Amino acid sequence: MPADPVQLSKFFSFVLRHRPDSIGLALDPQGWVSIDELIEKGNTAGMWFNRKELLHVVETSNKKRFSVSHDGLRIRAAQGHSVSLKLGLSPQEPPPELYHGTATRFVGSILSEGLKPQGRQHVHLSLDKATAHRVGQRHGKPVIFRVEALRMHAKGFKFFLADNGVWLTDQVPPEFLTLSSSTADSATTSRQPKLST
Repeated sequence: MPADPVQLSKFFSFVLRHRPDSIGLALDPQGWVSIDELIEKGNTAGMWFNRKELLHVVETSNKKRFSVSHDGLRIRAAQGHSVSLKLGLSPQEPPPELYHGTATRFVGSILSEGLKPQGRQHVHLSLDKATAHRVGQRHGKPVIFRVEALRMHAKGFKFFLADNGVWLTDQVPPEFLTLSSSTADSATTSRQPKLST
C-alpha cells in the first residue's frame, strides 16, 4: 500500500528537523542526509516508502519544507531545525518589512521580550501577510507582527533566506515590532482599525 503523503511529511519533518537519531541517522553540518540512507533507515524503523514517494512529498509540499540537492542524492529540511546546524546560508539584505504570524495569547510576551527562536535555531519571518496569517492560524486566533527588517539589518542584525523562501534571523527585539491586522487580505487590512499595543 502506498505511503500516506501527510504521514510521510510529518515523519520527514520530525527526523530531518528534530530527531535524526531516532532512526539512526546523522545529518551533516548543513542538515543534509543521503536519500538512500533515509529510505533504508526509515523502512527499518517501520515507515515504508520509496524514492518516488519521497520525491512526491518534496514536490507537492505547499510550504516547500524540504530541499533535494542538485545532484539528487541528498535531502534536508529547508528550515525549522531544533538540532544545531549551520545551513550554509549567506547573510542577505532583507526587504524593508517582513511579517511574523502567531496567536493572540503570545502578544504580551512578544511586545515585552521580542521574537525569540524558542525551540528552533531561528525566528521565522514571512514575506507577506497572507503567509504569516496561515502560520498564526496553526497556533490559535491569529495575529500578525510587522518586522522592520531593513532597519534591523542596518543595525547589524543578520538575515538569511531559506531554500523555501522563509526569512530567518536570530531574534527580533521589541523596538522593531508593531502589531498589524490579523487578516491576511491586505485590501481589507487598510480599512480595519489597528490593534492597540
